[in-house]
Amino acid sequence: MVDWDLAASTGALLVRGGPQVPRDEAEQAVVDLRELTAEAEGHVRGLTGLGQDLPLLPGTVVDRAGWVRAAASGLDALTGRALPEAQGGPLGPILAGGAGVQTGLVLSFLASRVLGQYDPFGGPEREGELLLVAPNVVAAERAMQVPGRDFRLWVCLHECTHRLQFTAVRWLRDYFADEVERLVGGIAGNSADGLSDLVGRLPEALKQRGKGVGLAELLQSPKDRAVFDRLLALSTLLEGHADYVMDAVGPQVVPSVDTIRSRFTARRKGGGLFDRMLRALLGMDAKIRQYEEGAKFTKHVVDAVGMEGFNAVWRSPNTLPTRAEITDPAAWVRRLHG
Repeated sequence: MVDWDLAASTGALLVRGGPQVPRDEAEQAVVDLRELTAEAEGHVRGLTGLGQDLPLLPGTVVDRAGWVRAAASGLDALTGRALPEAQGGPLGPILAGGAGVQTGLVLSFLASRVLGQYDPFGGPEREGELLLVAPNVVAAERAMQVPGRDFRLWVCLHECTHRLQFTAVRWLRDYFADEVERLVGGIAGNSADGLSDLVGRLPEALKQRGKGVGLAELLQSPKDRAVFDRLLALSTLLEGHADYVMDAVGPQVVPSVDTIRSRFTARRKGGGLFDRMLRALLGMDAKIRQYEEGAKFTKHVVDAVGMEGFNAVWRSPNTLPTRAEITDPAAWVRRLHG
């Protein structure tokens, strides 16, 4: 479906350069981000109780082009499970090349905004890798006029929470990959009959369009919609949990956390008209809502049953919140804790 090598080279070629930073300042940012990941994860473990037996590892610091290449590699590994065979007949390479160029364009746009990420399918041996995009972190802290070390530690708290979610919860990586495989496989498996069924669902989908649900989601088959709902609930939980943790840990180790949070939240929603249009097309506005909804879910549950009670979400796929429970956390508490 996608020529990922072409996507990586296209994105790396088109991505804009980072801010102009004196060499000593740039080097200090790299050192800070690499070392602060271990410190941050120690704080996250103390709050959440996750991963106490795991080694504390540094992060991998990259520039924007490095993030593009790493993201393309991780996505290739993830989607390759669902599409192990080349598809599309004689036109397959041409179609994959076109998709690769388009994906590269998207990655080049995102590469100037991503501060960091944990990729459970990246790294030299595909065992996962925590990436921190140094030029973006420096650009953000400058734009918000917040203390550099505080902001760097705050970002590391978020990304280390993601790393612990996948490394301390042993089944999560395979579960996530299996769900993506089902979703991507369902999309790729649409035959002529599938297309006919999709067209048949279009009139009803258009009627439902004004109810805050995306058209693509409305056009999914019931089977694909169920997989999509599970993935959306999981990603909302993961992002919101990380946002909750970074703020809950923050006051003890990040003195300016309140200022950082208020300015960062405003920055997430900012940008010019073109930037906002691109964010909407790429689903970044929906991503912001995920942070907010997931953090509210986490806070409600922790307030109700404590962190140990919240950690019941990690027992098995059956204890993850459903999409409905994300917006009704009391229902999840009743289901798991009576």
